[in-house]
Amino acid sequence: MGDRIENSPYKFKMYTNETEIFLCQTKPLSSDEYKLLTNRIDEIYQVNVILDNLPAIRYTKRDSYYVRWTGYPIGIKVENAYYVFNHLKFTVLVHKYEETNVASVMGTGDAAEVIPSAAKPGSSDPGYMVVGFEVTPCSVRHNSDSLKGLKMYGKYPSKITCEDNTVYMAIKENEPVAFSYEVAFVETDIKWPSRWDAYLKMEGAKVHWFSILNSLMVITFLAGIVLVIFLRTVRRDLTHYEELDKEAQAQMNEELSGWKLVVADVFRAPSNPGLLCVMVGNGVQILGMAVVTIMFSALGFMSPASRGTLVTGMLIFYMILGILAGYVAVRMWRTIFCGDHRGWVSVSWKVACFFPGIAFLILFTLNFLLWGSHSTGAIPLSLFVILILLWFCISVPLTFVGGYFGAKAPHIEYPVRTNQIPREIPAQKYPSWLLVLGAGTLPFGTLFIELFFIMSSIWMGRVYYVFGFLFVVLILLVVVCAEVSLVLTYMHLCVEDWKWWWKSFFASGSVALYIFLYSINYLIFDLKSLSGPVSATLYLGYSFLMVLTIMLATGTVGLLSSFWFVHYLFSSVKLD
Repeated sequence: MGDRIENSPYKFKMYTNETEIFLCQTKPLSSDEYKLLTNRIDEIYQVNVILDNLPAIRYTKRDSYYVRWTGYPIGIKVENAYYVFNHLKFTVLVHKYEETNVASVMGTGDAAEVIPSAAKPGSSDPGYMVVGFEVTPCSVRHNSDSLKGLKMYGKYPSKITCEDNTVYMAIKENEPVAFSYEVAFVETDIKWPSRWDAYLKMEGAKVHWFSILNSLMVITFLAGIVLVIFLRTVRRDLTHYEELDKEAQAQMNEELSGWKLVVADVFRAPSNPGLLCVMVGNGVQILGMAVVTIMFSALGFMSPASRGTLVTGMLIFYMILGILAGYVAVRMWRTIFCGDHRGWVSVSWKVACFFPGIAFLILFTLNFLLWGSHSTGAIPLSLFVILILLWFCISVPLTFVGGYFGAKAPHIEYPVRTNQIPREIPAQKYPSWLLVLGAGTLPFGTLFIELFFIMSSIWMGRVYYVFGFLFVVLILLVVVCAEVSLVLTYMHLCVEDWKWWWKSFFASGSVALYIFLYSINYLIFDLKSLSGPVSATLYLGYSFLMVLTIMLATGTVGLLSSFWFVHYLFSSVKLD
């Protein structure tokens, strides 16, 4: 994430080109150090450097076009020999000041001292600002005699040629490695406000459009089915039914088939109603957070230029939306129990602890693995304490506030009465969970192309900045989830299966299962460089957390749309 930054030994003087600068020489590599270095090269470790808040970009040529990467690899393996990139060629793109005292107006990320606030009084030297930062790593063999007596930042006596497609410095045990660098400043037309454009340039816009068109086709297909259900079946049945006189209605009641038969059972409380309310409350909170965060990002408030704003924004929105979670969960609890508001405190408490509790458990377990393997990626204990304080001091009270309003709000009244004795569900040809699991393929179809870009951004260190596309995909996903769940609920009611609550939740929530299978596929085929059980466990742990989040959000959409549909369907039926 780049939230903890160290200073590197590389030093530049503004607008001063320097070549063959000697940096340092290591001690002869011990067998442990050699093993560690070769492991890191095998695992494709990257070095990320930042100058004036701009990450270093590396360009590699592939076929006829250039691919951009941030950072550079430690080394490379060629024919069973390991080579280290020990000479770096930096290119700093600079732009001449238009304004003398521009730095005070502008404010420059981390390195305000890089830009003088004005040119020196009485001198005609112009000021420059950094608008680009590129790096080319090379593997160079230094002459050991030339290195004797050289101090840090001294000039290496002979010329160093940096060829990015050939490697010379093979690493061996008991041999030292020398490091050097060169820096060139290039004046460019890129203005200060557009210096991030190179990072956020989006390749493959066509692919994103294709993904959206693909989703729209799925949506249109489903919308057609929903329309048929509403117009043909429901409307036709109702008009036919209402035209009959009392006797014919009584006779028809005996011959009724399909969904009208379950009229006295359709609103029977589901099994584990408390858990359902809690999951829907958390789902509303997660969905709200996703919509607000992606909207802000699409409007450009969460630029990658300010590191960490995305995660911080998500946390803040999640905590504030605790009010909504408490309100929805308690109101639903009261609706299921026909207006009884007892137990709202316990429901609010469970909502406040259910998802954050699971997330904490997963993160804490994964952190133990990171601490055990002495990784710098481990979250410091102080940050855990801050998160727990935010959870219990802000999120929990807000959820209770929402729960209080939910207890005060009127519950949604059912249009039909429920019988004391539950109706028997006839035997089905196919088990209903097969339909429920299969339904997840449709939302997954609208999502999987964007999912690939997001996975590459999280695991491959690419910058992801197409939040506009992501927002559209999110809206389409919500629509597909609602439609899928609605069609499935109707199908269940038609075969006289009145247990629709959980089925409607998992009909759209089952998309999470396919996303988890996709992440396992991504691990096997795209992250081949991941080595060791710790890395794989971390990856699967984070994937599981992501999948759980998606399941709660999509399941909630499915359940709420099905509830609205069932309520609408049975409020149109006049049954004595």
